[in-house]
Amino acid sequence: MKMEGSIEFSIIEQTDDHVVSEMPIQAGIKNPFGVVHAGAILWLADVTATILLMGPEQASEGMKGFPLAITLNANFIDNQTEGVLRAVSSFVKRGHTVSVVRTLVHGANEKLIADVTVNHVEGRTPRVNGICVPKQSHGPKPCMTATWSP
Repeated sequence: MKMEGSIEFSIIEQTDDHVVSEMPIQAGIKNPFGVVHAGAILWLADVTATILLMGPEQASEGMKGFPLAITLNANFIDNQTEGVLRAVSSFVKRGHTVSVVRTLVHGANEKLIADVTVNHVEGRTPRVNGICVPKQSHGPKPCMTATWSP
């Protein structure tokens, strides 16, 4: 059996402290009950959080330093069948090695759809001879290394 769907969203606002995105609800992201599939909601929240972490840098295949999610907690509160979902990501903690981002996904009339928190390993910490040298460093420390391969 082949399953197919289409998913997309747009960045509406981006600052150093938050990112706002919107995803139209369409047939390709609905589950058999006619509401948005939890995976589509989670994808919207996770990618919006990643865009916040990356700032003005654009993601590209094979890039160095992509922020890697290490934990993800998602609470699905409600759902809807049509309209637009709006995700707002903001920092809980902006760290040198690990950052925590909370994303609230709302539907029609500001109804809370999901509350998603993701911890990311910072992949862009400058290194000198294999030692992390974060901004305002109090001396070298071993780097956390995140590797991903398809």
